[in-house]
This record gives sequence, structure tokens and C-alpha cells, in this order.
Amino acid sequence: MSEPNGTAPKVYDVAIIGSGPAGYTAALYASRANMKTVVFKGWESGGQLMLTTDVENFPGYKDGVMGPEMMEDLEGQAARFGSEMRPDEIDRIDFSERPFKLWAEDEDRPTIAKTVIIATGAKAKWLGLENEQRLMGRGVSGCATCDGFFFRDKKVAVIGGGDTAMEEALYLTNHASEVNLIHRRDEFRASQIMLDRARKNEKINILTNTTVEDILGEDAVTGARLKNARTGDESDLPVDGFFTAIGHEPATALFRGKVETDDEGYIIQKDHTMTSVPGVFAAGDVSDRRYRQAITAAADGCRAAIDAERWLDDQGEADAIEDPGEWTSSKDNA
Repeated sequence: MSEPNGTAPKVYDVAIIGSGPAGYTAALYASRANMKTVVFKGWESGGQLMLTTDVENFPGYKDGVMGPEMMEDLEGQAARFGSEMRPDEIDRIDFSERPFKLWAEDEDRPTIAKTVIIATGAKAKWLGLENEQRLMGRGVSGCATCDGFFFRDKKVAVIGGGDTAMEEALYLTNHASEVNLIHRRDEFRASQIMLDRARKNEKINILTNTTVEDILGEDAVTGARLKNARTGDESDLPVDGFFTAIGHEPATALFRGKVETDDEGYIIQKDHTMTSVPGVFAAGDVSDRRYRQAITAAADGCRAAIDAERWLDDQGEADAIEDPGEWTSSKDNA
């Protein structure tokens, strides 16, 4: 049945929410499987790699690649096989019945999809310092595994007091000559075993009751301005790298209450990549609390697309959508 304006709504086999390695890889696999595919890239298309300069740990780029360039390559490859790319942000969804309905921002008419892949990613939490964003990719990082190699034989700082901070600091000792672990309190949230490992490592210098007031440097990080939380005294610590390790936040606000998440908001993959809602899948950092790498996100995108294709096949012709019904702009259940 047509809509009131006389045009039938467009029905996709799969709608992918989010871009980045997970979203674009899912689109590549889905479109090559002859699935009608649309990607809602969002206003921050490309994900966290758009803030990354040199990427040297993604297979296929023997000389490394700039993060934005790699995202452009992945998007172009998916588009080559027919994936429709839309820059829009999705701000309303209805997963209460199939086919699913998704509303792009400022649009009354929904996009209709037989399956959905959520690939909205996660973001590192930052301190909120002005120079933190200005020097992003020029010494400021939220991922030691991604960027530690660039600080071989250099001095770095790691901010945080949990297991993530300990892991980042310990990893960086493989490259840096000195790792300064800075924590605002004198007690740590980290597990005792991780804290003991950090304390025993000769390369790690632990600074407690210390806050970061500013990051120094014009074109690259040259140091950090520190403040003693007890005395109020300030001092400058010369470092070449500044790693924030105070946690990550998954971009799942839109999906809270729609699919099952854990206590921190990460989407739970119930059956391979399928979420608690049959026909809705999750891929990449939106459900990955552990690895958070471009290559693992891409692999998850591949898995999600294959899972979506096989799930649709399993539904059989009886589940085929030939008449989408009279779709309106109703936001009920959204």
C-alpha cells in the first residue's frame, strides 16, 4: 500500500546505523551479497579514525595510512557494490515489530528495513581540556595499542586510575622510555594485580593526588601542567605523548530500552552478533569492551552482515515483505 502522498516507502534488506570500520565493512559484505543496503553515516562519519593521523596496524597498508584516508577507502569500496550512503543521523527507531522503522533527523517519513546493524561505536572519555582536542593526533591519544609505537624511546603520560589505565601504561613500557601514570586520588579503582604490576615496572612513575590542568605544546605535545590536589602547587611535566585512559562510552543512547545492554551501555550480542531483538545486530565498539581496534571492528562488521543475510534466509518466503502496509509518520513506539 502506498503512503498518503502516493509513493511507496523504500524497503531495505539491511539498514546500517553508523560508519567507521564496522559500518563500512558490514555495508561491503551486505551489498556484495545483493542485499539492498543503506548506511546512515551520521554527522561524525568515519568514527574515531577520522581523528587519527597515521594508522599502521591495519592490514593492507604496508606504508601506513591516514585515518581519514582509510575511511574514505572503506566507504568507496562499499559504495562501489551498491551501498547507499546517507549523511543523516538517526534519532528515532521502532524495533517493536518487523519491518523496522528508522527516522532520520528532521524527517517525518521513516526508512523501512528488514534487518538493522548497529555500528555507532564508542568514544574515549576525555578530560575536557581545550588543548586536548587541539592536539588530538599530535601527541594526544585515547588508545595506547593504536599509537604507542609512535612514542618509541620517548616520555609519555597516562591519565587514569582503573584497570584500563594500568593496561595502557604497561603496554606503553614496550615502547616509551618513561611512563608517568597520573591519578587524581591516592586510591585506585584498578584491581590489585594490575596495580601491583604497574608499581613493579621500573619504567612507570606513579603520581597520585595529581590533576592535569593543561596540555602543553603548539604543533605537538611537549608536556603537561600538573596540580597537586593537596597543596595546590603547579608544575610542568615534560612529555611527548598524552594518553587519556579514563574509560570509554558507547554511543548507544538511542538504543537504551530497545535492545539489551550491559550496565555501561554496551549492546549485548546474544546470538553471534544478533542482539536481544531478532533481526537487529550489533558490530564493532558499540558492543566491544575489550579490543576496540579498527581491525576487530571491521571483522565484527563482516560477521554482522553475514549473520543478517543468513537470518533473512532462515525466515523463508513466508516472511518476505511484499506489501509494507500503510506507513505513516507516526512516532508511536519510537
